[in-house]
Amino acid sequence: MSDDSFFSPDEEKQIDEAFQHLIDSYLQTKHRKRVEKITNAFMFARQAHKGVRRHSGEPYIMHPLAVAQIVCSEIGLGSTSICSALLHDVVEDTDYTTDDIKNVFGPKIAQIVDGLTKIAGGIFGEKASAQAENFKKLLLTMSDDIRVILIKIADRLHNMRTLDSMLPRKQYKIAGETLYLYAPLAYRLGLNKIKTELEDLSFKYEHPEEYEEIQGKLSVLREELDRNYDDFTKPIVTKLDNLGIHYTICGRIKTPYSIWKKMNKHSLSFEEVFDILAVRIVFEPTSPEHEQSECFDIYLALTKIYKSHPDRFRDWVTHPKANGYQALHVTLMSNSGQWVEVQIRSTRMDDIAEQGIAAHWKYKDGATYEEDETELDHWLETIKEILEDPQPDSMDFLDTIKLNLYSSEIFIFTPKGDLRTMPQGSTVLDFAFTIHTFMGTHCIGAKVNHKLEAVNYELKSGDQVEILTSKNQKVIPEWLDFATTAKARGKIKQLLRKEERSNQKFGEAIFHEFLEKEELESDSDKIERICTLHGLSGRDKLMIALGQKKIILGDAERNILKGDNGSSWYRRFLSSFSSKERNGDNTDKGEAPQNGVDVRRTLIINDFDSHKYTFAPCCHPVPGDSVLGFADETGHITIHKRKCEVANRMKAGKGNSILTVEWNIENSLFPVTIYMKGIDSIGTLAKVTEVISRKMNVNMNKLVIESREGLFEGTISVMVHSLNDLENIQKGLRKISNITTVVRKEE
Repeated sequence: MSDDSFFSPDEEKQIDEAFQHLIDSYLQTKHRKRVEKITNAFMFARQAHKGVRRHSGEPYIMHPLAVAQIVCSEIGLGSTSICSALLHDVVEDTDYTTDDIKNVFGPKIAQIVDGLTKIAGGIFGEKASAQAENFKKLLLTMSDDIRVILIKIADRLHNMRTLDSMLPRKQYKIAGETLYLYAPLAYRLGLNKIKTELEDLSFKYEHPEEYEEIQGKLSVLREELDRNYDDFTKPIVTKLDNLGIHYTICGRIKTPYSIWKKMNKHSLSFEEVFDILAVRIVFEPTSPEHEQSECFDIYLALTKIYKSHPDRFRDWVTHPKANGYQALHVTLMSNSGQWVEVQIRSTRMDDIAEQGIAAHWKYKDGATYEEDETELDHWLETIKEILEDPQPDSMDFLDTIKLNLYSSEIFIFTPKGDLRTMPQGSTVLDFAFTIHTFMGTHCIGAKVNHKLEAVNYELKSGDQVEILTSKNQKVIPEWLDFATTAKARGKIKQLLRKEERSNQKFGEAIFHEFLEKEELESDSDKIERICTLHGLSGRDKLMIALGQKKIILGDAERNILKGDNGSSWYRRFLSSFSSKERNGDNTDKGEAPQNGVDVRRTLIINDFDSHKYTFAPCCHPVPGDSVLGFADETGHITIHKRKCEVANRMKAGKGNSILTVEWNIENSLFPVTIYMKGIDSIGTLAKVTEVISRKMNVNMNKLVIESREGLFEGTISVMVHSLNDLENIQKGLRKISNITTVVRKEE
């Protein structure tokens, strides 16, 4: 959106104040003071974006200024990065070129701006084929200059902070790809604070009702949490003061996103999430040599005050995470009977925890501190290996990369005693591919701690592993069920695709021979109907199945190829919009209909047409749930709950196919599953069935109850008309004595 006039005096003042704040922040850092260089970059960007405004209406130059402020204050980068952040949109949005930037600011800033320009507009392109390529460009720039991706993350953080001005459909798309890839990428680069904020902002826009509900409950709890913090830390402060330690101590309240995630993962209510409060101790070591031992001294001092949880001690000091994170985590029992996690870090460890890889640079010149970047280098090497394999399915590519973004680490020893870091959950097969592709391809098992184990055996930290191979072994599709690392899955898929291409070629020949013999013609819609008949996702899958002889062409396929294509319901749905509605001025620029469906239009689900959409079996949406629609290549629409993991994956890679959806349905029935747990007693089951069958007049499809050591847990599957029905059933069940938890089971 542009404006040929100058900005108002108030806006000009706002711009000047934002720039002065940036300079003040920069002068407080330990970087070399190159204020003139930053000022020149600001003046250049200000002139380039003159008269241009953002969606929110504010001057566009406020965005590069905000990104530069994040780069400076929250990531801790220097003048080159600040200048690049100020100029990051100049080549993309104005008539200036990379050569212009190079002539004025030199080759390094020009290289960074060029890297940012190549991945501008988000990771994902408008078409599926462009998505993987854009993300590959993003990752390839990491090997050239890691600052490119750090500035890109800062850019995304500011976009998320100002997402209010976007349309809801755009908010879902941007929040979806942020949660799916940007937050994990920030985590992998050690930007823990930014990762947490990106997750929370994504949650706020994807699930506003749940976000507000949890925020409200946290506000009510605030006074109690403050009181618990004071009571818990008072003896700790006394103890550390007596030891003469220089430190700071603070409380950390779990974010709404992490609370919501835990509630969903473990089927808990808000009241059952007990680790909402955590405590962080950051100390100044007396010397670099004593840093680690002083960390453990503080830990021992705490265990003399409170009892520690034996299974929740985490030593990230002697075994740092792959992103460089170091700290001791210990969980202590407070005097009020609550478990409280305490994180113990040095000031150096805290810098690295907050600013990630950027903080490493501060310490790498110090000979007394041993910098450990080997794990990050190893990760970048793994990414390069994946990039070398051209993967036709962009979502497969993104999934493969994502596997290496979020992961806790375990430590595995080779037969010679060498230590290797692996993601938690890794199997023998994953470890084999880590050593060498040949070892993985021909792996038949391993000796784990001198005991024979299968390829799907899940490794544990401290295991010593010797891989066993056979030249007769080859890759099989079943391996994808238990290969967990990006490298292993990437190589397996690469080898399987080789075999698929051969089968596909054979299948094409069979299909063309069938068409010639029967004197038939085919088109994309008829082939799609054949795919639907056999439950296949597209033409390629059909040809592969034909080549494998899993499908034999016969009467059913012949009838489809001879039949009239007709008008599908979604094309009638589309044609019901007037030309004005589809091409009106009230939509975002460039948002044309996608795949035969106008994704800008709200889809109304009613009783009459409900059979015409697919309700996703992965999340079982019910009228009243917050939902989204996704249109596939054929225009077929599937309805997902907004918080569904499958929907999150699709939002990240296929955000341009999103439809907003509204419920207008009353008479249809939908399946839901309710999870219960409580104290086992005679008559409880009878009360449950009475509430559901008699009082609520609802039929139970399935009832599974398991009792153990005086407690019970189980699930009930019922059919309901709406979310309101479900809530009434849950209220009725909660009134039964001895039942402590009643929640909807998320698939």
